[in-house]
Amino acid sequence: MSGYTLTKTRFKEGVWEGLITAVASDAPTPEVAVSLDGKAVGAVRVSALGAAGQWLLEITVPVEAIGDGVQTILVTDANADVTLGAFTMIAGDALAEDIRAEIELLRAELDMLKRAFRRHCLETG
Repeated sequence: MSGYTLTKTRFKEGVWEGLITAVASDAPTPEVAVSLDGKAVGAVRVSALGAAGQWLLEITVPVEAIGDGVQTILVTDANADVTLGAFTMIAGDALAEDIRAEIELLRAELDMLKRAFRRHCLETG
């Protein structure tokens, strides 16, 4: 179990930011490991904030994570080997096809419900 929690604060201009909070206010600066597809992400910065037991985590999204499909960046407590959080980016044609398929499925289900409702109304008249 990790002595830290991670809360997303914002994602802007290719930099994901989060607030790391320690369970104990006198905890040392956390050792954070960030990975994409099992490979370490190098552009990671942990900065102390004014309050004790709180740090700002900044992760610059690597260019390898930008492209078609689903990419998940994993944030772990390196000392405890526990996942603190993750964020996912979805882009490209794969996303568009998934959304179109979902919409087609929803339309088919809605048409089925309309037919069943009309049949029910005719039968109960």
